Amino acid sequence: MSFEEIYDTYYGKIFRLCMGYMNDHDWAQDVTQETFITVWQKLSQFRNESAIGTWIYRIAANQCLRQLEKQSKMPKAEMPVQLEDKPPPDNDSQVQLLYKCIAELPEIDRIIISLELEDVKQAEIACIVGLSETNIRVKVYRIKEKLSQKFKKYEQQY
Repeated sequence: MSFEEIYDTYYGKIFRLCMGYMNDHDWAQDVTQETFITVWQKLSQFRNESAIGTWIYRIAANQCLRQLEKQSKMPKAEMPVQLEDKPPPDNDSQVQLLYKCIAELPEIDRIIISLELEDVKQAEIACIVGLSETNIRVKVYRIKEKLSQKFKKYEQQY
């Protein structure tokens, strides 16, 4: 599989995974690009010990975690008052609410549910996050319950 084929196949999936982590369109786009830069640089080192998708998801998850860690260490500056608040390009309110709910989950739950939403097999998710497949099944069920409760709570507010 060429890099172009990998990019075309996985770009949307990796972007949505990053959105689940970052809950910010520009930030997710940056991390997605960093992920594919790493894939490009390391493609010759891929050993086919797992599916290429699993390998790429793992790279993306690591990039997201590193970015979140960097962000937590950065001093927060005040936002300039004169900037206009612009809505994200994806204006579907249900999708935005889903990203907001996912962003409120613990980090490991965010990656698991983001991969689940991308139809990644639970066995692959287990390899990516380093948990057993049984544990993933239980976590997915519990995460869906949490998201359902969060969704209901937000819908009642509006």
